[in-house]
Amino acid sequence: MLSARLPEYYAHLSKDKKLLPLLQAHTPFRLKKRKNICLRLCASIMSQQLSTKVAEVIYKRFLLLFDGAEPTPQQILEVPFETLRGIGLSNAKTHYVRNVAEYAVTHGMEDRKLYRMSNEEVLAFLTPIKGVGKWTVEMLLMFTLGREDIFPPDDLGIRQAMIRLYRLDAGDKKALQERMLKISARWAPYRTYACLHLWHHKDNAPVQDK
Repeated sequence: MLSARLPEYYAHLSKDKKLLPLLQAHTPFRLKKRKNICLRLCASIMSQQLSTKVAEVIYKRFLLLFDGAEPTPQQILEVPFETLRGIGLSNAKTHYVRNVAEYAVTHGMEDRKLYRMSNEEVLAFLTPIKGVGKWTVEMLLMFTLGREDIFPPDDLGIRQAMIRLYRLDAGDKKALQERMLKISARWAPYRTYACLHLWHHKDNAPVQDK
């Protein structure tokens, strides 16, 4: 019998017998909302395609530009382009960080505003920003907005974990994604938690928002 202290998602996801050993191997996860969505989005861009250690170093350098405090979008825009490049960002990432800050200034990116949006509305609102793709927004939905039912089918770690766990054929990418979506549909409305267990099973969880 499941302990009363286990979160709601545990009983639901335990119905998937292949996923069950992963649930039993980890301490249950709990999602939470984080403030300063603009900054979290910038941090997510900075960390892309970097190791956790390198991403943390660059983010700390970024905060030092503001004496360790969390900057506003306007403050980010006021930092010279070359200064941002100097903390270890690529030319493209520097542009993308500035794009996010500019969008926040011109369109608004207040926490309360995005908290009220549905997942689809958040995607539609943020993906017009150059440098912000669907995967980036999905990570924001999970780790900043605390949404429980997100599944990122294009995430490499999720794909690798599911291929191994469910013995999926990786030869046909379209068929693979269809199979992944079919499996993940059984996890709703707790797909985010399933992903967290899959990432930690592979020991390749994405860098969470700072």
